[in-house]
Amino acid sequence: MTFGLNYDMEKKSMLLEELCQRYREGERDFRGINLRESDLTNIALPGVNFCRADLRQARLGKIRLSRSLLREADLSEAILWGADLSQVDFYRACLRDADLSGANLIEANLEATYLTKAVLNGVNLNSANLQQALLIDTDFRSTSDQRTDLGKTNFCGADLNYANLSGSLLYRANFADCRLCRVNFRASPERDGFITDLTGASFRGADLSYADLRGAILEDVDLTDADLTGTLF
Repeated sequence: MTFGLNYDMEKKSMLLEELCQRYREGERDFRGINLRESDLTNIALPGVNFCRADLRQARLGKIRLSRSLLREADLSEAILWGADLSQVDFYRACLRDADLSGANLIEANLEATYLTKAVLNGVNLNSANLQQALLIDTDFRSTSDQRTDLGKTNFCGADLNYANLSGSLLYRANFADCRLCRVNFRASPERDGFITDLTGASFRGADLSYADLRGAILEDVDLTDADLTGTLF
C-alpha cells in the first residue's frame, strides 16, 4: 500500500520535471495533461495550453499562468491562492470549491465557468468576463490586507445566488439578467473596514429578490426591470 503511494508520487514528480523541461525548451501545448493532486506551487508557466487538463486538487499557490489557456480544464478543489491568472482563458472550466484567495484575475475570461462554493477572498477580477458563470454560494469577501476588486467585471447572466460580495469594489460592474437572490452586498466597515462600492453598476433585469444592499454605495446604479422583492436597502 505504501509502496503504491510512493510510486504514484514518484511518477508525478517525474511528470512535472518533464513538463518543466519541455516548457523551457519552448513547448507550450500540454492540453489534456493529467496533473491531479500535483504540486506546482510557485512555478512560472505563462502562456501554457492546459485546455481540458485534469488539475483536480492540485496545489497551484503563487503559480504564474498569465495569458494561458485553461478552457474546459477541471480545477475542482484546487489551491490557487495568490496565483497570477491575469488574461487566462478559463472558458467552461470547472473551479468548484477551488481556493482563489488573493489571485490576480485581471481581464481573465471566466465565461460559463463553474465556480460554485469557490473561495475568492481578496481577488482582483477587474475587467474580467464572468458571463453565464455559475457562482452559487461563492465567497468574494475582502481580506484584512486585500480588497476584492470586481470593478467593471461583466457578470451578465451569471448565477450568483447566495454569494457574499460584502465590502467588494463593484464599480461599473454589469449584473444584467443575473440571478442574485439573497446575495450579501451589505457593507460591514466595522468588521472588515470596507464599504461595498456599486457606483455605476447595472442590475438591468436582474433578480435581486431578498438581496441585502444595506450600507452599500449605490450612486448611479441602474435597477431598470430588476426584481426587488424583499430587497433590503
